[in-house]
Amino acid sequence: METIRCVLLKQGEIFLKGENRSVFQKKLRQNFERTFPSECGQIRVQPRGGVVVLYPQRNADHLAARMTEVPGINVVDIAVHVPKETGAIVAAALGELRRRFGEDLSAEQRAFAVISHRRDKQYPLTSEQLNRGIGAEIQKATGWPVNLSRPEVSIRVEINFGEAFVSVERLRGLGGLPVGSSGRAMVLLSGGFDSPVAGFRMMKRGLACDFIHFSGAPYTDPSSTYKAYALVKQLSRFQPASRLWVAQLGTAQRTLASSSDPALRTVAQRRLMLRIAEELAHRQRAAALVTGDSLGQVASQTLSNIATVDQATTLPVLRPLVGWDKEEIIAEARRIGTEEISVLPDQDCCTLLAPPRPATHSDAETLLKVEKRAGIDDLVAGTVANLQEFRFAGGHDTSQRTEEPVAAG
Repeated sequence: METIRCVLLKQGEIFLKGENRSVFQKKLRQNFERTFPSECGQIRVQPRGGVVVLYPQRNADHLAARMTEVPGINVVDIAVHVPKETGAIVAAALGELRRRFGEDLSAEQRAFAVISHRRDKQYPLTSEQLNRGIGAEIQKATGWPVNLSRPEVSIRVEINFGEAFVSVERLRGLGGLPVGSSGRAMVLLSGGFDSPVAGFRMMKRGLACDFIHFSGAPYTDPSSTYKAYALVKQLSRFQPASRLWVAQLGTAQRTLASSSDPALRTVAQRRLMLRIAEELAHRQRAAALVTGDSLGQVASQTLSNIATVDQATTLPVLRPLVGWDKEEIIAEARRIGTEEISVLPDQDCCTLLAPPRPATHSDAETLLKVEKRAGIDDLVAGTVANLQEFRFAGGHDTSQRTEEPVAAG
């Protein structure tokens, strides 16, 4: 009997879409095909109704693990493709169980359940009959007890129109929407925990994210740039491609600081960052800015200061973490693999010229006067003209950086 190992991809939120569902499905397919691991060889893709089946030449387990990092996929099943015959299904299930738990299945008792689903309603056995028949054979071969409410192992059987799929291992995907299906955004990326998590959350909502990082150069060392590079490289696992721009902000910061009340420096710098990010976003056709702000977490993130900062840009500013606390943010950073990068020491531009007591209340009118004295338009133009660009291919260690700083455009 021929069994073919494969990977089943199941979508979630996409199926809530109406007539434009095919647009989301097309974008999802483009995304996961661009992240296929080379270790799996050629991979055949076959849509099967609400399921996409991937047939790799090898390393189905590795392919399945990679697919759990693609937004838009809810469930990933490692399965085998077999004929629609009870004997073949039972043999495939036992083979997968031995692959997972070892040859001697009777060595350790594991409560199990069989969960069948028939897309082919003409199949002669009902789902309940399949569950009972297959379950009895598995129990006879292993001695395992059946537990329908809390099984340790779930054996899933899908009866399709031309074949059956058997799976004993299910992986949870990221869910959400395919990256790029909601447009493009520019993420203001620091070296901390918050902004990388904010970028990831927006990818899950379908935004293709580019990144801009502000360094304090020439008055700080390049450590924050190294962190930003590492963070975007990690985040690139979740989207097909990423770009990072590094803005050397130190000189503009000093000019702005000499024109403002020390207590307002932080808010003035945040407005400068948004103005620069907005200019870059327009050039890259990004329709929104993303920050890692959490309401009340620091002085610049009070409601008053957030409102003042937002008035520096005409683009919407998305704050997916606005209601999160620090523990929630760090837990998410740990889950997506950015925590160990964010804890590395660096010279952050936000600490450069930071006032001892930053203002918790501000207004746009006062900041506009500060910006006029500092020559804000020249500061923005000069910074944007000397941006340094890095490019990343999603999911692979093939990050490339330009050898010289390039003007964004």
